Amino acid sequence: MSRFGPTRGELWFRLAFSLFGLGAIAAALLLRGPSPAWIEIAGVGGAFFGGTALWTIWKLTGKTRT
Repeated sequence: MSRFGPTRGELWFRLAFSLFGLGAIAAALLLRGPSPAWIEIAGVGGAFFGGTALWTIWKLTGKTRT
C-alpha cells in the first residue's frame, strides 16, 4: 500500500458504497421501468459507481505497479 493512497478501511468503504450505488440504480430501473432518461442516468451513474468499484477491487487485491 502506498503511504499516500487511501487506507484499506477507506477502500472497503468505497467498495461498499459503489456496490450500493449500483444496486440502487438497478432497483430504481426495475421499479420505475425504462425511459429515455435512463440511458443517461444508468450510463453516467453506472460508469461512476462501476468504475469506482473496479478501481477499488484492483487496489484491494494489490495488483499495482510500484
